[in-house]
Amino acid sequence: MEDQINSTLADDELIEIFRRLDSTYSRDSCSLVCKRWLYLEGLSRKTIQFGRSGMTDNTVRLFADRFVNQSVCVNEASNSTATRLGKRRRAVGSSTSTTRFGRGSNRNASNNKTGTSCFSDSGLEAVGGSFTKLEKLSLIWCSNVTDLGLKSFAEKCRTLKSLDLQGCYIGDEGLAAVGACCSGINDLNLRFCDGLTDKGLVLFALCSGRNLKSLGVAACAKITDVSLEKVGSHCRSLETLSLDSETIHDKGLLAVAEGCRMMKVLKLQCRNLTDEALQAVGSFCLSLELLALYSFQKFTDRSLYAIGKGCSRLKNLTLSDCYFLSNKGLHFVAAGCPELAQIEINGCHNIGTNGLNGLSELSLLYCQRIDNDALTEIGNGCKFLQALHLVDCSSIGDFAICCIARGCTNLRKLHIRRCYEVGNEGIIAIGQNCKLLSDLSIRFCDSIGDEALISIGEGCPSLQLLNVSGCNQIGDAGIMAIARGCPRLSHLDISVLQKLTDRALIDLGEGCPLLKDIVISHCREITNIGLSYLARRCKLLESCHLVYCPGITETGIATLITSCTRMKKVLVEKWKVSERTKRHAGSIINYLCVDL
Repeated sequence: MEDQINSTLADDELIEIFRRLDSTYSRDSCSLVCKRWLYLEGLSRKTIQFGRSGMTDNTVRLFADRFVNQSVCVNEASNSTATRLGKRRRAVGSSTSTTRFGRGSNRNASNNKTGTSCFSDSGLEAVGGSFTKLEKLSLIWCSNVTDLGLKSFAEKCRTLKSLDLQGCYIGDEGLAAVGACCSGINDLNLRFCDGLTDKGLVLFALCSGRNLKSLGVAACAKITDVSLEKVGSHCRSLETLSLDSETIHDKGLLAVAEGCRMMKVLKLQCRNLTDEALQAVGSFCLSLELLALYSFQKFTDRSLYAIGKGCSRLKNLTLSDCYFLSNKGLHFVAAGCPELAQIEINGCHNIGTNGLNGLSELSLLYCQRIDNDALTEIGNGCKFLQALHLVDCSSIGDFAICCIARGCTNLRKLHIRRCYEVGNEGIIAIGQNCKLLSDLSIRFCDSIGDEALISIGEGCPSLQLLNVSGCNQIGDAGIMAIARGCPRLSHLDISVLQKLTDRALIDLGEGCPLLKDIVISHCREITNIGLSYLARRCKLLESCHLVYCPGITETGIATLITSCTRMKKVLVEKWKVSERTKRHAGSIINYLCVDL
């Protein structure tokens, strides 16, 4: 048969096709067609990521031969591990950086003798020597990388533009070497680099600060206002700043606000900042588009008044646990920032929703003072609202949701969690009025039942994501209505629905062929029959969680694995997986509890 594709399409056209494929599975399949496709598919990948695998120098070189990447990411820890490491590092914050790095170097030597799989200086040098066009490097919780390795890498990769050192044991010498060798860096992440001091960041700012556009610093106890003053003086192009620190005071942020007037994104969690710092931001950072304030005890409405007066381009505002801010301050921002479209209010007990017109997205999290009257105002004034998130707002009920449904007919995303006063009436109104709804999550809302989902199934044909986990009143009738009316459904969470039976899964198999991700854990009435039918009809399934389903046995798991060739993850009890299934698909099976 004549090869018309290779004779017709140029390299650039094939590369673009590979880039548009939506799954790694499809790309891998294409790379096996011929040598040309293998080579071009490698060129189409912009990022290569290594996990906790024994990555030797030779392995790095093999990857470099096939993938001419501009971005490399090495992630040495899961989120849970990172959290534990972060806590441990805060506990030993008084240790000197020299001692810690010495200990890291000894650890490297010891690990190399024992054949450890941890990424170290040797691997970093191999990356620098192999990926000659590297522009972006992420080293996440790579505790065996030291100043020596980072310096050697920087000398080889002088075209580097982005560097993420989150959780690495690097110190001032390493960061200074990066600044001296890689003058084009515009993105620098130093979160949890607790070995750094002012010296390292100051030297970096002096050498490469002119191109820096994004800087992140968190839990670096020895980085103080001295560093921020140099950032303000030498990093005039800075557009994004994220600070999580107990050692930063007004003096440092004042210097940044005055010197970095192109600032667009500012995220702060600094307990020692006061109104004076935010007033400076309002006076100098006139291009600010996103402002996030977390856990501030010293800010008052004076800060929001300054932001509203000066930052007319503000589009996104997050206020989390800011106890001394009130409706008055929020009104200043709403009145002075006509482009404000997204607001998240989390645990700010003195804030309501007065004056929030024109929003496209609103998040109200743990706001006990938000009641039905406040949501009624949103429904009346925010006709362009597209996304609403409500979490633990105990005073909000059906009346408020009905007002949202009638007034915000462009709503596309609705997430409600643990709002126990919301029941069928409110969700029925959503189904009747919000025809564009594509994402609905109503987790642990005990009063919502089948009637609500029947309305969604009849009125929201564009629904793609549905999460009804923990809604105990929902049974087969509601899920079957979704299956009949929402053919574009791709993600579904029906966990902890005790009334659900195989009938619902059979209808889902018939009506939702695009389903990719399903969670059916803790559904006691589901059996192998329903699961097998679903697996045979939903050929695009990639992820399935089904722990604590006593009606599903190893036969059902085997059928799921063999029927769904695109499957990437199955979460199940270990004893339900046969040896044959382990051999066939062990890499995609995850165990919640290995001892069951």
